[in-house]
Amino acid sequence: SQARPPGGAAPPASGFCKSLFSYFFSSCPSLFQSLIELFVNRLDSVESVLPYEYDAFDFCQDMEEKRPSENLGQVLFGERIASSPYKFTFKKQETCKKVCTRSYDPGNSADKTKLSFLKKGMQLNYQHHWIIDNMPVTWCYDVEDGQKYCNPGFPIGCFVTPDGRVKDACVINSEFNKKNTFYLFNHVDITIMYHSGKDENWPGARLVMARLKPQSYKHTDENNLSCEGPPMEIPGEFTNKLNLIYTYSVTFEEKNNIKWASRWDYILESMPHTNIQWFSIMNSLVIVLFLSGMVAMIILRTLHKDIARYNQIDSSEDAQEEFGWKLVHGDVFRPPRKGMLLSVFLGQGTQIFIMTFITLFLACLGFLSPANRGALMTCAVVLWVLLGTPAGYVSARMYKTFRGEKWKTNVLLTALLCPGIVFADFFIMNLILWVKGSSAAIPFGTLVAILAMWFGISVPLTFVGAYFGFKEKPIEHPVRTNQIPRQIPEQSFFTKPLPGIIMGGILPFGCIFIQLFFILNSIWSHQMYYMFGFLFLVFIILLITCSEATVLLCYFHLCAEDYHWWWRSFLTSSFTAVYLFIYHHFILRLHNDHGLDFFPFHRGSLCGWHDGLDCYYLISSA
Repeated sequence: SQARPPGGAAPPASGFCKSLFSYFFSSCPSLFQSLIELFVNRLDSVESVLPYEYDAFDFCQDMEEKRPSENLGQVLFGERIASSPYKFTFKKQETCKKVCTRSYDPGNSADKTKLSFLKKGMQLNYQHHWIIDNMPVTWCYDVEDGQKYCNPGFPIGCFVTPDGRVKDACVINSEFNKKNTFYLFNHVDITIMYHSGKDENWPGARLVMARLKPQSYKHTDENNLSCEGPPMEIPGEFTNKLNLIYTYSVTFEEKNNIKWASRWDYILESMPHTNIQWFSIMNSLVIVLFLSGMVAMIILRTLHKDIARYNQIDSSEDAQEEFGWKLVHGDVFRPPRKGMLLSVFLGQGTQIFIMTFITLFLACLGFLSPANRGALMTCAVVLWVLLGTPAGYVSARMYKTFRGEKWKTNVLLTALLCPGIVFADFFIMNLILWVKGSSAAIPFGTLVAILAMWFGISVPLTFVGAYFGFKEKPIEHPVRTNQIPRQIPEQSFFTKPLPGIIMGGILPFGCIFIQLFFILNSIWSHQMYYMFGFLFLVFIILLITCSEATVLLCYFHLCAEDYHWWWRSFLTSSFTAVYLFIYHHFILRLHNDHGLDFFPFHRGSLCGWHDGLDCYYLISSA
């Protein structure tokens, strides 16, 4: 039987694999008995934000190309999986087998364009991504301290600059030393390791590991291939005819000590980030403990004493001597300026928070592992679409509490404002990718499907949530608001809005910036991110840190008799998103890239929503 195409259903190994739950959240083993197919994915580079399809380069192509169906997450991430001409027979060894020949004539403009694009790919260190049985074919090599790193991709080739500087993969071979020369990896040694069906209740074998080693050989005789000799050189100046012969060798090894369920372990264990991740967690916990101590001191000591003293006041003459946060009790629940916009952001923050929490929780349980391609993004998008009701409810309830009357405008803004900004940014970037011919450009049909999910599901659910939100009574405040606003005294520099907001985002960002480095690095370096347990823990720490930092600053501002706390509590932790935006571009600069990021926009809504509610709870309790 054939190997399972990536993203497609496997031949079931047991009755459990037939269940609907397993279809969405699990992978079933494929049983190899005869033909094994190798699939190719997009090519990408850490030096460019533009991935390209395999067919964009002039590589060997499958005459009967098949493209397995891809889920929404794979399409949004730009994965473009297709069949390849590399087809193997199970347990049949092959040595230096020819795949195809590509010829280039300097007098032919089309050949010059193809070869120039191939050279550009080698110069920017574009990487192949091959797949067998939904497993990446890895290139494993030794790194420092005797450790082995397994890369799920391997380069097209490498380049030696005109001044003799050896770049990227050219360091692996001392023969790659000629100036202004490209070296093409036109041969691969593939090793397929399998778990046999001996002493088991299933026939055939299950693939547990697939490795390769890229090689460069200059084949002189197409009919007598030996895969030995000097490397395949492509001169920087294209003046003579050039023939590129692509070959491969394949061997099979039995590895019954590796179970199918743990076949990804060797890739994940080779990523040496665990110690640094624990350092990040400890760094975050120290900040949390510091903030928790300050909040506890204020609530259990200062605030408790203040409340006790205010409760002992009997005469009006003593009341005139009040000072601090209790003086503004008659103004603290005054509706904020731009209450419409704040309520919309609070509703969107609710939607993003619930989506993020559920997605990370499912990822921690293993449902969204790297083996389920595109599952993480698919889950996030579907959850966001289905969570329009909480967004509409929170936005409507808060807007009614703010004594707003334009309920139609509130519902429309909740359903369209934030998603519209994100979609407009997404659409503009997609146009740029489409003009550049990148595989990351989303097909028109997918854009229509996203719009249909937005307007057909999310918007109506937001209207439903808003309907129930407006039917509810406004949130009752513990004190009445004075008719005449109290005059706010002159504020010091640190109690003014902007300095407090800028300082408030520093501590939450300090808790997550190490984890952010790995997340952003995995995105722009096209690596797998799998430490969702760490990520979920950091997410919880982030929420706690944002809450405590905002509560502290809110208390200080109220003590300074400034009762405009609504927007300030939202923006204090939301400013962490600004630091994230700057840090993101710092990571891009490390990769010599340029790009836009709309994630901090929703990141700010998430933190601001959470901390606005925390401050409201504190003030109501006091």
